[in-house]
Amino acid sequence: MSLLEFKNVTLKFGGVTAVNDLSFSVEDGEVFAIVGPNGAGKSTVFNLISRFYEPIEGSIRYDGHNLLQVKPSGVAAFGVARTFQNIELFEHATVLQNLLVGRHRHRKTKLLSEVLFLPSARRQEIENREKVEEIIDFLDLQAYRDKMISGLPYGVRKVVEVARALATEPKLLLLDEPASGLSVEETTDMRWWIDDIRRQMGITVLMVEHDMALVSGVSDRVLAMADGAMLALGTPAQVQSHPAVVEAYLGKVS
Repeated sequence: MSLLEFKNVTLKFGGVTAVNDLSFSVEDGEVFAIVGPNGAGKSTVFNLISRFYEPIEGSIRYDGHNLLQVKPSGVAAFGVARTFQNIELFEHATVLQNLLVGRHRHRKTKLLSEVLFLPSARRQEIENREKVEEIIDFLDLQAYRDKMISGLPYGVRKVVEVARALATEPKLLLLDEPASGLSVEETTDMRWWIDDIRRQMGITVLMVEHDMALVSGVSDRVLAMADGAMLALGTPAQVQSHPAVVEAYLGKVS
């Protein structure tokens, strides 16, 4: 059974079809990339998984569950975490504090025990901090752990957002254009981190990305989209050489 399965999913905004009869599956333990021109519907797929949008047709199943029956606030509890095209961090909090926010889904204590800082709350705080420190070490963020987000370079912020998503201990990680705005060196680092996230942490990665070098370097399979529909599905090499994909990117050759 696939970890994530879209089956004949359609989403419309008025007269515009954002996702058109889309079917694909993501297997447990793979890195799966979605590519396509701007407006192809890539990030809309992420918003459907996050339950921000409701499809008018089709089904979305995750880890054996009907995801369409899950409220947006409950998606993280199912082990799904994501990053965003536009970085969504708490600007006036430290890196450490932002990562601790990602531990919210593992909260076991009640408000009163936290206010009084009872032994159960102290144990939970220690556990959360240990988990966060592991991620800080994993992504080489030690030098930034106590710095405010507002004072950090853009590339570091991108990594912090990945770190916060990892702090939730997801089974499926959604990366929305992780290399956008990064330098060549930073993109190379991101490539190795994505590979390590899959291999060392055992996390399945679903990625939307324009950088085809990154896609080719880390992805097991690639879905190419245009106008909300599938153009091609296969290995990075198969998709890049597919005539429909070439036409979508370069235009029809006369």
